[in-house]
This record gives sequence, C-alpha cells and structure tokens, in this order.
Amino acid sequence: MKNQKAKSGIKEVRDAYIRNTGPLDFKTRISERHGDVMTIASSDVVTIPPTMPIIEAVRTMLNNGFRRLPIADAGTKRLMGIVTSQDIVDFLGGGSRYLIVKNRFKGNFLAAVNGSISEIMEESVVSLYEKDSLKDALDTMLKQNVGGIPIIDENTRVKAVITEKDFVFLIANVITGKKVVEYMSKNIVTASPDMTVGMASKSMINNGFRRLPVIRDNILIGIITASDILRFLGSGDMFERLVTGNAREVFDVPIRTLIKRDVIFTGSDMDIGEAAGIMLEKNVGSLPIFEDGEIKGIITERDFVRAIAE
Repeated sequence: MKNQKAKSGIKEVRDAYIRNTGPLDFKTRISERHGDVMTIASSDVVTIPPTMPIIEAVRTMLNNGFRRLPIADAGTKRLMGIVTSQDIVDFLGGGSRYLIVKNRFKGNFLAAVNGSISEIMEESVVSLYEKDSLKDALDTMLKQNVGGIPIIDENTRVKAVITEKDFVFLIANVITGKKVVEYMSKNIVTASPDMTVGMASKSMINNGFRRLPVIRDNILIGIITASDILRFLGSGDMFERLVTGNAREVFDVPIRTLIKRDVIFTGSDMDIGEAAGIMLEKNVGSLPIFEDGEIKGIITERDFVRAIAE
C-alpha cells in the first residue's frame, strides 16, 4: 500500500488536472520536470535478497499485493534484478524458464520452488532515477514493455517503484474526453473453465498476457490472472498435491477452481477516467467490455498508460 506522502503527491497532480476545464490533453500536461516521477511513485517498496527461496518470494508478493519485486543486495540495497508474477508462472507453468525445473531439478517442483530467486530473476533491469520525470516513466514503460519500474539513486539503491497502476490512479474519475472503445484490445484470447492451470499458464506466457477471460457457453464467468495462479501455488493446496513432487499433480487442476470473484465489466462508450475509477474501486487490473450481451474487448492498465502517453 502506498504511504501517505505518495498518496498526497498523486492527489496534487490529479487536482492540477481536474482544475483544468475541458477534456484533458495528457500529451501537453504530463510533467517533464526533473524529479516529478517521485510525486506518484511508491516509496513504500519491498525488496528481497537474491538468496530468498522462490516460494517465499511468491508469498511476499501475495502478502503485499505486488506483481513484481525488485531484488537487491541485502547489505547495500543496490538493485541486482527483478522478478514478476509472470516470471514465476513462466518458471512453474511450462514457459522457457521451465527448463530450469526440468533440467536442474528433474521436474521436481517441491525442490524447484525452494531454489533461490536468483535462478529466475531478470538481471537486465529497466530502471529510472529519482531525478527523472513522469514523461520519462511513461516513455520507458511503453518502449520497454514493462508494467513497473524500480527507481534508484546515484548509487543504484532502490528508493521507490512506479507502476501502471499509479497512472491509472492519476486519471481515475477524471473526465478525459477519451472513450474505452479507443483503447480496448479487441483480439481476446479466452479459456474454458475446464482448461488446466498448466495450459492456462502456457497460454499467458506464449501470448504475453497477465490474464485470461474464462468463457462457458459464450458467457464470461471469470478472469484468471497470473496473480491468481501464484496465489494457488503459494497456498497449502499446492503442497497437498505435491505428493510426489511431480508437476502434473499441481497443474492438472482446472482453472474454474481458481475463480474467486465476480466479474466487473463496462461498456465501450465509457470515459477512460471513469473506467479507471471503477478499476481502482474494485481493485482489478482490467475490465471486460460488453456490448449486446457479448464480450467485445478488454481494457487493461497498459491501455491507460498508452492513452495518457498519446
């Protein structure tokens, strides 16, 4: 959760936008001033050491509600890497990192999840400096295709993290003059409720998605995210199924068992500021778009970042 200072900074930036009349022109109003990235970045950042077991990193993510964790030297706090929920799903769900499980741990997931996070962390970390601007953050997110960026000082010590969600907060409930239909994704990859966790994981990794709408008889019954899969892996359910340490016992579970919340959706003609407000209020990272009883698209935090940057 953001600290009070960070919340105050975001509120000041939002209030400055709201005082302007008419639809927002984000391109001319997103700050290019040095250091403004810290006005909305969260300094309430959690880092983990490279020696932490993977399963403990999963639990740290879940306990804090994070999708990514910077990895820093325990003594100096200098940035060494980063791990995301998708990286862990890749590792345990059959992506390219699964070769580590297969080759080093001989397919034994119980041993694999107790390996150190350094096994799967991304060492080439996209980062920003405290002196950078909000525009620098937007441009970097889009160019590097990342959803969150550690912010470091001149000694590469982690000071804060800025995420797509911070920009969603920036425009929440602000009339922007831009409609959901302009930015929603229309090519949707869906899953059936009987799809296994393993197949859903592979679908996410292969398509570069963090979520999959779950469809039964043309009806949307839920959305499964990488965080949902992590929650399953980090719970007692996983260990109950890890009788032999074989991957099949974990990943043959149908994804319908992971659906825990009602579907929150919207229409395509809604202002993106209003849609951003709904996402924050309901604590979801995406909104399916329904028209005439059918799903027509989905809008995600990344789409809001793209809308602000244009």
